[in-house]
Amino acid sequence: MSAADTPALFPLFVDLRHRTVLVVGAGEVARRKVEALLEAGAHVRVGAPQVVDATLAGWVGDGRVTHLPGVFVERWLDEAWLVVAATGDHAVNRAVAAAAQARRIWANVVDDAALSAFQVPARVRRGPLQIAVSSGGGAPMVARLVREDLEARYDDAYGALAALLDRHRTRIRARWPQTDVRRRAISELLDGPVHDLLRRRRTLAAERAFEAWLHCTAATHGAVHLVGAGAGDAGLLTLRGLRALNQADVILHDRLVDPGVLELARRDAERIDVGKLPGADATTQARIHALMIEHARAGRRVVRLKGGDAFVFGRGGEELEALRDAGIDYEVVPGITAALACAAHAGVPLTHRDHAQSVRLITAHCRESLDTLDWAALARERQTLAVYMGVGLLETLQARLLAHGMAEATPFALIENGGRARQRTVVGTLRDLAQRANEHQVRAPALLILGSVAALATRLHWYGDAPLTEPLGAREAA
Repeated sequence: MSAADTPALFPLFVDLRHRTVLVVGAGEVARRKVEALLEAGAHVRVGAPQVVDATLAGWVGDGRVTHLPGVFVERWLDEAWLVVAATGDHAVNRAVAAAAQARRIWANVVDDAALSAFQVPARVRRGPLQIAVSSGGGAPMVARLVREDLEARYDDAYGALAALLDRHRTRIRARWPQTDVRRRAISELLDGPVHDLLRRRRTLAAERAFEAWLHCTAATHGAVHLVGAGAGDAGLLTLRGLRALNQADVILHDRLVDPGVLELARRDAERIDVGKLPGADATTQARIHALMIEHARAGRRVVRLKGGDAFVFGRGGEELEALRDAGIDYEVVPGITAALACAAHAGVPLTHRDHAQSVRLITAHCRESLDTLDWAALARERQTLAVYMGVGLLETLQARLLAHGMAEATPFALIENGGRARQRTVVGTLRDLAQRANEHQVRAPALLILGSVAALATRLHWYGDAPLTEPLGAREAA
């Protein structure tokens, strides 16, 4: 069947409870069809000389499925509402389809759109909510690809939301008897906190929010979602983070958030840049706390969007404490932190059984923070150091590690703009760390990795240009 011949099918969800469905064939393909039919509550008959599939044989054995032994005969269609031909034998399948058509029984022949009166769609199921995808039988792999995308996009909370509305359907119709008014009210519910509470498994809170909506008593507070945007590539944003951005009324974002992430957000959301630039005027942490609380108390859904992960040198804990003290509801959505993202994009495994059995994440964004570190422990071998915000203090880092016994030959990888189009990786050894960074004019944001795993960057790199292994002057002379 060509694309031009593919029919425009009429989508239909059928109630098969206590209705007879015939499946001709008893192999693996037939078993998959039978399983879906049993979930729908159908009385399933399987016609085949013998039941080949072990699972299907078990269902026959425990009485869930009736076996009709032998080769297909037309009387198998007696009392059937639907029939599925899944034998792998074209002649048998064609005979089943012809007999079904003569009796005006809907028939599906697996992988044969021309013989089928209906198609079984690729399906996403979330409780009572079902999403069906069909290509009319002409391109089933495309339908499956779309289904996989929908599986990731729609989580179990959608099923819980559909079940909640179904349980209270009579009350909703009584509260808003006019269709257009009811539709607007339900749109407000779907745009409110109930769905989010169900996603967080806060069933009782969701029920209370539902009752407030049903009685038109609005909640007094919004909520804040603390979302890690990942490091570098916008594709590192999690699905849960994307959902939060799609529902946000206000987004407070840092300077390290990739512009591509902001482009994924709800178009009419208010965007507020609260980024901090070293040595420049910036929004204070206290002001960020005040903005989150102000907008949440106004009933808005706020996303506090941070590069990397909010709980790894992102002051996320301080922000949650402020929200908790103010009585603001919140959720944390983890992000892929810079150590993971930059190392992966540079081809540096943070752990490796031949090199490092532990990883230490440290920050060096000011001299005071350096004074709190256990330098003797950091200088030990067979571990990896991932240093955040250390570009401005590389000389101090280098001197202290050497003074506490780290070998001069310890490899380093300094990754600038990790995961972005402008990524650069400078590699070398601890003895020339500061010099090499200065020669190549490395600027923030950059992550420093120290340890023998860093040497693997020269062999395992895959993203962007190859690591810079020579002094800048040597490259220019060449």
